[in-house]
Amino acid sequence: MIREQPIPTIDWLTLAPMTTVVVAGLVALFIEMFRPKQSNGPIVTVSVVGLALAGALTLAQFGMEPGPTFAGMMVRDQVGLVLQLLLIGVCLLTFLFSDPYLREKKIAFAEFYQLALWSTAGGMIMVSTTNMLMLFLGLEVLSIALYCMAGMDRKQAKSQESAIKYFLLGAFASAFLLMGIAYIYGPTGSLDLGGIAMIAAMPESGYLTMAVFGVGMLLVGLMFKAALVPFHQWAPDVYQGAPTNVTAFMAAASKVAAIGALARVLSASGALQEFWLPALFWVAIATMVVGNFAALVQKDVKRTLGYSSIANAGYVLVALLAHVKKPDQVPLTTALFFLVVYCLMTVGSFAVVSLAAKGGEEGTRFQDLHGLWKRAPFAVGCLIVFVASLIGIPPTAGFFAKLFIFQDALSTGLVPLAIVLAVTSAVSVYYYLGIIQATFVSDEGARKTVSANPSFGLNLVCLFCALAVLVVSLAAAPVSQWLRGSTQLPGEAQARSELQLDSGGRVGAR
Repeated sequence: MIREQPIPTIDWLTLAPMTTVVVAGLVALFIEMFRPKQSNGPIVTVSVVGLALAGALTLAQFGMEPGPTFAGMMVRDQVGLVLQLLLIGVCLLTFLFSDPYLREKKIAFAEFYQLALWSTAGGMIMVSTTNMLMLFLGLEVLSIALYCMAGMDRKQAKSQESAIKYFLLGAFASAFLLMGIAYIYGPTGSLDLGGIAMIAAMPESGYLTMAVFGVGMLLVGLMFKAALVPFHQWAPDVYQGAPTNVTAFMAAASKVAAIGALARVLSASGALQEFWLPALFWVAIATMVVGNFAALVQKDVKRTLGYSSIANAGYVLVALLAHVKKPDQVPLTTALFFLVVYCLMTVGSFAVVSLAAKGGEEGTRFQDLHGLWKRAPFAVGCLIVFVASLIGIPPTAGFFAKLFIFQDALSTGLVPLAIVLAVTSAVSVYYYLGIIQATFVSDEGARKTVSANPSFGLNLVCLFCALAVLVVSLAAAPVSQWLRGSTQLPGEAQARSELQLDSGGRVGAR
């Protein structure tokens, strides 16, 4: 006898932002099909309007009752909404300066916009689900689009190398993630992250080893996306070889998606933290040390910012560990606040670096930025703000972001992590100031490829990011207080409550 399966209830408003982004990508694709090799203006317009609508739909859900939908595969909670809004903002800011840059590089392929939209949708899925299969689906949608975008500059060997390296290493990371899902699904019979807690509650069942191994492999897959040591090797090469606008999007969006998913996995496996917390403790230390010290010897600005991104992943991991260790005492506010500030600093910095493209060439060595302050004084002024925030100089938002992490680490007994954070932040002053110094040096050694006329979109991005970094710093307390209401993961708690042991000792869905 065939058992009738109930039709799942679907809250379409929860899915509306992701659906809107996907549809915007499809509309842009159809425009390109019927208007091949013409101006990208209509495609950019459709993409920006779609992102704006998705952002509005996301904002409309703040304050609504959290809970799962789509048979528990998607979750609406405040953490997911904040991260979705952040992903939409990153994509929108990237689009504003991309078209002039792509034309200077002579790679004005309209496919970039569709791929970036679908990659954004994949990241939105990752941060809004407790279902491991949906997590994998979101990761693949995010990643496959990024593989293609990284190799857009087909005439450059570095771009081709970055794409194939990213693809191969990404495939290994996906394999680890899938294997971890299998090890958790085996004893639980559930694809929900809530099953991890149930396994931890019955160690005598013999399934505990499988759960620990499965969580470890999940973490490996997500640590690759977040560029945490020792799974960081791809980041500097890919950041250097990919087009700069792609690097800006990748450095911010991929990090937000990976950290959002990592937060859910760590929260769901909090009962097993005695196994993974010591390992991640050393991962955080290694990431901060390697990221900052390796950046000291780089000669390429994009590689330097790549190692800076690795170091920042270490900082936010400290915030996650402090939260998971004492969730009642330390909310997820600090990690969310840091991600917001990180995205503003990163997108703004790479937008300025994109000025190194002109006439199909792009030089991103430090000496190739010589004289930039003469050609684009406003952009360099904004770059100074971004660098000051990356260093953590008060009163920029970066200072408060690092200060909050430092305080959380101290309050949860993670004193060594707080010390390493402070020391490595001091080390970063050297290479960050090197970027600023390069723009004020005489341009005799440059390739003369720096664009003399920054586009309106690029100036707008620089202005917005710089003002946001300063405004967020001045309003750090209210912003942090607003985020504090967005730090619970009620979707996970509800999903866990719907799990129970079946008669055979397995964990199954009710």
